[in-house]
Amino acid sequence: MIIIGIAGGTGSGKTTVVRKIIDSLQPGEVVLLPQDSYYKDSSHVPAELRQQINFDHPDAFDWPLLLKHIQMLKTGKPIDQPVYYFQTCSRLKETIHIEPRPVIIIEGIMALWDKSLRDMMDLKLFVDADPDERLIRVIQRDVVERGRTAEAVMERYTRVLKPMHQQFIEPTKRFADLIIPEGGNNEIAIHILKMYIEKHLHHKVNL
Repeated sequence: MIIIGIAGGTGSGKTTVVRKIIDSLQPGEVVLLPQDSYYKDSSHVPAELRQQINFDHPDAFDWPLLLKHIQMLKTGKPIDQPVYYFQTCSRLKETIHIEPRPVIIIEGIMALWDKSLRDMMDLKLFVDADPDERLIRVIQRDVVERGRTAEAVMERYTRVLKPMHQQFIEPTKRFADLIIPEGGNNEIAIHILKMYIEKHLHHKVNL
């Protein structure tokens, strides 16, 4: 089993990188754990206060549950991954049953922030992108997927996303084994990752 962490700012292209890695490997080889699924449940918080939650701060994540689930997968046990619904800022009752696979990918803005999590990884990646490009992608995503206005997204970017990125996300770049500029458009980096993963898996099979 190989565990890969993929971090980077909001809108940097992490999801595209993950999709291209998965598409390049054999079907059924990869388990994806989106860090977004491991936000703390806020259903107990009054609805009018939930929108004030800072989702770009380390305290927003349920680190113990994420670490527990990765350890379970490492030891061959299945997990029930939570499902987070952004429009209500709460976890759904439904979960996603996930069986262990040869490749585990942990993807999220702070995938490299927690040392205990980093220590479990075989490969650490940071997807880099120009701030203007990230802002455009955030606007496109939040307007379509999360029902926000462009004005609200830009205000939140200036007030929360940008300072949190500079304080918590950008510094984790120093922990990365590989920095991928241009996100999913970097075909050479994707090809190198594919070869690394296949070589790593082949080596473990032959041990």
